[in-house]
Amino acid sequence: MATNTLKDRVRAATSDKPEPVAAVEGASADELHAAERSEGGETTDTVMTWLERYDAHFTKALPSHVDSRVFLAAVRDALPGLARCTPASLLQALLTCARFGLVPDGKHAVIKREGKLAVFVPMYQGYVELMYRSGRVGSVHVGMIHAGDEWNYEPTAPAPLDFTHKPALDVSREDRGKPILAYAFCWLAGGARSQVVILTREDAEEIRDEYSEAYQRARDAGRTDSFWHTDFDSMWKKSALRRLHKVVPMSAELVQLTRADDAGDAGQVQLFHAPDEDAQLLADAKAAHRAAEGSQEPRVPVPLPRKKSSGRSQPRRTTRRQRTTRRRRR
Repeated sequence: MATNTLKDRVRAATSDKPEPVAAVEGASADELHAAERSEGGETTDTVMTWLERYDAHFTKALPSHVDSRVFLAAVRDALPGLARCTPASLLQALLTCARFGLVPDGKHAVIKREGKLAVFVPMYQGYVELMYRSGRVGSVHVGMIHAGDEWNYEPTAPAPLDFTHKPALDVSREDRGKPILAYAFCWLAGGARSQVVILTREDAEEIRDEYSEAYQRARDAGRTDSFWHTDFDSMWKKSALRRLHKVVPMSAELVQLTRADDAGDAGQVQLFHAPDEDAQLLADAKAAHRAAEGSQEPRVPVPLPRKKSSGRSQPRRTTRRQRTTRRRRR
C-alpha cells in the first residue's frame, strides 16, 4: 500500500518496518499534486522525526555557511501551519529553501500552504542575501518613504545627488504617515551606484493584479491569505527589488531564485537546479543584464564597401599570337 499521506508516511518512518518513501527529487508534477492528506493529529515532534530521515539531503543541499540546526529550528517553528500539506510538497519546498541557503524564518523565506501544497516563497530579505552572496554588490538599500519623510528624487542629477531620503524617525508612526513609495538601489563592488528604482503604491497594485497568480487565485476563491493580502508592504519592497535586478548584474543563483519564486506563485512544482546548469544560468543572467542596461561601448565602425576596380586598371593579358606578331615587328 502506497504511503501518500503525511500521516501514513510518518507512521511508516517511525515504525519498526517502515515502508520506503519515494524520492522527491525525481517526483513529477502529477505525483506531487496527487498526494493527499487525511484529517489527523500529527504532532510537530512526529513530523520532525519523519523529516530527520532526510537529514543527509538537507545537509547536502545547505551551503556550508548555513547551520543545519538553525535551519531545522526554523522548520520546527513553521510546521504547525503546514499540517495539511502533502508530504511530497513539504519535503520539496524545504529542500528548495535549503538549496538557496535561506532559512524559513519569515524574513528571508517562508514555507506557505497553498491548499494541500507547501510552497517555498523567498522574501525580499532573501533576495538581498543572495545579492550580497554573489560578490557583485557592495551594499543593497531597500526602503519605504512615508508621507512625513524628507526626500528628493531628481533622475537627471548625477548620483548620488539624484536621490535622497531622510526618514522622520523623531516623530510618532502616526505623524510619519503611511508609506507612499518603495525604492531599491545598490552600490556595485566596483564603486558605481545602480539606477534607483521607485515604485508607487499604484505601481505595486498593478504588478500584483497583472502578475501574481497566487493573489488572483485567492481573490477568485474569496480568500485573503496571499502575501499581497497579509503583508502588502513587504511584497511592495520585493517588487522594487526584483525590478532592480533588471538593471544590475545577477548571479546564476539569483536567476534560479526568481524562477523558483515565479513557479511557486503560479502554483507549479518548484525544482532546484543541478550544478551543471550554473554556466547556462549565468549566461542567461549576463544576457538579461546587457539587454536591460544596454551596451555603453562604442560601436565598431562598419567598413565601407570597396569599389571594384575595372578591367582597364589591370594589366592586359596577351595571347601567343599577339606576342609573336610583336616580335616580328621588332
